[in-house]
Amino acid sequence: MTSKNISLSTNFKNEKMKKIFYFTAVLLGILASSCDEELTIFPEDSLSVPTFFKTEEDFTQAINGTYVPLRSINNASKPYLAEMHSDNTYFARNTAFGATDNQEDIADHSIPSDGGITANNHVNNVYVGYYEVIARANQILATIDDAEFDAAAKANVKGQALFLRAYSYFDLAQLFGRVPLHLEPVVDREGAALPLASEDELYGQIIEDAKVAIPLLPLKSEQQPGRVTSGAAQTLLGNVYVVRKQWGEAETVLQAVVDSEEYMLMPNYEDAFSGNSDNKNNMESVFEIQYREGADGLNGNFLYNFLPRPLTAEEVGLVTGTSNPQPLNGEGNNIPTPDIIEAYEDGDLRKDASIMYITASESFWEDGIYPIIKKYVEPHALNNNHGMNWPVYRYSEVLLLLAESLEEQNKAGADDYLKEVRDRAGLGDYSGDLGEAIFNERRVELAFENKRWFDLVRTGRAINVITAHGNKIKANPIDYYYPVGAEPRGNAFSNISERYALPASESSLNPNF
Repeated sequence: MTSKNISLSTNFKNEKMKKIFYFTAVLLGILASSCDEELTIFPEDSLSVPTFFKTEEDFTQAINGTYVPLRSINNASKPYLAEMHSDNTYFARNTAFGATDNQEDIADHSIPSDGGITANNHVNNVYVGYYEVIARANQILATIDDAEFDAAAKANVKGQALFLRAYSYFDLAQLFGRVPLHLEPVVDREGAALPLASEDELYGQIIEDAKVAIPLLPLKSEQQPGRVTSGAAQTLLGNVYVVRKQWGEAETVLQAVVDSEEYMLMPNYEDAFSGNSDNKNNMESVFEIQYREGADGLNGNFLYNFLPRPLTAEEVGLVTGTSNPQPLNGEGNNIPTPDIIEAYEDGDLRKDASIMYITASESFWEDGIYPIIKKYVEPHALNNNHGMNWPVYRYSEVLLLLAESLEEQNKAGADDYLKEVRDRAGLGDYSGDLGEAIFNERRVELAFENKRWFDLVRTGRAINVITAHGNKIKANPIDYYYPVGAEPRGNAFSNISERYALPASESSLNPNF
């Protein structure tokens, strides 16, 4: 599609029209990006895309803005959909506060839906957030070939845009199955209301985008920290091939990541995760979402969303190290389950690096001692404001994906890559079936990194595992953070499905939903 002048009004008449223009609001995202350079601000009632997208600086700002929605997606909603929707974490009730239906419905697999549509706000947040990324990437891809600036810089920006579009569609495909496939900027209501693409169409485009991105992107050692790299694109492609059970293709592209010698495991597991300011984008990091503590709007707060509640200010301060901690009320999310705690083998160093315990003195649950996700605990200065990055791909996952690809083909070498991961964890040789060992290793190695639900779905285990998980909760609710005498709701685990329903807010705009 050729570029057209696009006018963005600052006062849309209603929320529906705002939704339509999520697809064309790329410039607004740029103005909120992490670029430290001063940005040129155009009149708010008329931002001309062809006028803006001309120079290397323009496209640098644009690609910065394309990363931005990933921060909000991972601060809360995606961990609920990808982790709390599994058997790894659960929802901690605070009966003095009352239920938070949107989170509770996700944890309990009881999300109300009608005709494949749901009003759950976390489902909406993830869906809309990824389409913001896609819209901004599409605007770059539609205009960058006609721009004249350094070829290497242009290739880098284009590769990043292709990766971010592919990554966004990959998560959408895994979460929803079928979604609209937008590959060009949307300029009107009709263009926004595309039919649902098939999974084959979606994955075909994801694979194509990743393949094209790989040679355009620099190696990790040559790329600005925080930006995606050729290794990140190869890892994404390998992950897609694994989901699609294209084992030979997965082996080839993942082996290339290993052979690049751009990555290695951190000697200590706990050092693989970014501190508040130190150790970001380390040698194990393939791709992580960037956060920065401070008042510039680039901060994370997911740690606070993962804490049990209520917590006094003093109890919050013991976890966060802030000088001005504030009490937390409401209900806790993403609390490690007894199931994941028991999944660690004796002597596994990752257990103490991943899970710690805190006391909520005002809790109604037993003695108020809860497990929390330790790998995201790092002292910081500002309450509800930290700079820890979120891991999307680590080198350990490359090794496990490669091991799985080899094992599925009955090829040698799978146990060697598995051993490399287990050695760091302080464990000896695996026992039993190799395929099951790799699957179980992924659970503990990648715990709380938004992998578990996707793994259950792609291996065909989701329905059986979650059904059994729900039965355990209903039989022993106190083991799963229910106060004494409290019971799961009558609709708990009544709507177990491999795919999420599509968001109602978008269905009102698209008759194809």
